[in-house]
Amino acid sequence: YNMRGEILPHMHLVDHARQAMEAVGVRPEIIPVRGGTDGARLSFMGLPCPNLCAGGHNFHGRYEYVPVQSMEKISAILQEIVSGYARGK
Repeated sequence: YNMRGEILPHMHLVDHARQAMEAVGVRPEIIPVRGGTDGARLSFMGLPCPNLCAGGHNFHGRYEYVPVQSMEKISAILQEIVSGYARGK
């Protein structure tokens, strides 16, 4: 299913993620996805959950990997998202 209907009323979540990415020096690419993720399932169960990057490459293949630097960056993004909500932004 298309997640748009589940996420559109909660675009503040995407806006917060975008702000967090920019705050830590990541240029966000907002790309709609149809679903098929844990986030999509949670969204359809009433917990809007936009997909964030994981920093990995070659997903679901023999050469799938995640560089340490990418894990550090996504950790910084997640910390910034939480901090932003704590600050009330």
